[in-house]
Amino acid sequence: MPPNSPLNLRRTRGDALTAATLPARSDVVVVGAGLIGLSAAWRLAQGGRTVTVLERETVGAGASLAATGMLAPAAEHEPGSDPLLPLALESLARWPGFRDDLQAASGLHIDYREEGTLVLAIGRDEVERLRFRHDLQTRSGLEARWLSGPEVRAREPGLRPGISAGLHCAHDHQVDPSLVMAALVRACLGAGITIVEACPVEALDWSGGRVTGVRTARGAVRADVVLLASGAWSGQGGLLPESLALPVRPLRGQSLALRTTARTGTLNHMVWTEQVHMAPKGDGHLIVGATVEDCGYVPGVTAGGLYALLEGARRVLPGIEEMAVEALWSGFRPTSDDDAPIIDTLAPGLVVATGHHRNGYLLAPATADAVADLIGAGELPGYARAFGLARFGQAAERRASA
Repeated sequence: MPPNSPLNLRRTRGDALTAATLPARSDVVVVGAGLIGLSAAWRLAQGGRTVTVLERETVGAGASLAATGMLAPAAEHEPGSDPLLPLALESLARWPGFRDDLQAASGLHIDYREEGTLVLAIGRDEVERLRFRHDLQTRSGLEARWLSGPEVRAREPGLRPGISAGLHCAHDHQVDPSLVMAALVRACLGAGITIVEACPVEALDWSGGRVTGVRTARGAVRADVVLLASGAWSGQGGLLPESLALPVRPLRGQSLALRTTARTGTLNHMVWTEQVHMAPKGDGHLIVGATVEDCGYVPGVTAGGLYALLEGARRVLPGIEEMAVEALWSGFRPTSDDDAPIIDTLAPGLVVATGHHRNGYLLAPATADAVADLIGAGELPGYARAFGLARFGQAAERRASA
């Protein structure tokens, strides 16, 4: 698909990077210039390490600029996700400090918003499922207030009268991914980090059972540690030996940005339904996302995906009919076999941080700090120890026999 196709437009991260020279050596080489890679790189540089980030395409091209920017542990909580909840809450608690540091280092505001999430139900069946969700949240210790239909519409007057009930998850927050990524680039460059785009890593260099650097078409970089943070591409064959294969695959998500005006109105909260989620941003965009498609690395926006997003949004917010469609895009969520991240040492000199599924933004501060601890102290902090590769059993056995 041509890059300027109307079906390939997306919100961008702002400033373009200038071409960087590949260094011969770096304390840490980070493979992947997405949210997780840049966040970890920044924290490592703050700790005094020299860091080089190598990106196969452009900054944020995988999932980071395709995301909605939700920091929503309550709205995201579902059956089976209890093991992830402590990490999600830990990371949410770290977000204000991460935000303040990032905004100070970059000079950019990231549109951190604290209005919470409204999860909506229409009709009896959806109300029953929403009550089940509310019970689950309550049992898990999450704060979520039950709202009647009129109470929901009092908070969001633009919603259809047919809204039957809702949940207000007051502690769910959001950020603007395009601003976060722009801020991370500036913060990383200000910390002396080298970011090289269009530079895919072709192989790892090994010596005596240890990873000692990487090789690219533009040359090799020696390193004490290589951090693999290449998102949905972390599980691709070729870079890692079979004994270290990661259970990570891509799940495509399609999204769109609508332009709101005084006439169309907008939302005050993030709004979730069973079909879509909608997030108002400070620049006047309303982001509608996101499909979940297990189709491999097939990019692009489809008619079916676009219809599902628009119809799902129109079902609860009729004002979208007057909103201009300003951008369409797709991206690839990095999804592990249990939808939770993998943060671990794969081999001496080789660390991984990937598999964040749809919670990359929520989990970024805790992941970055965990990686810094793992590389600096040789072990994960307590809140992250459950997210090593060992939990997948067979993969851990293959690694042990390598």
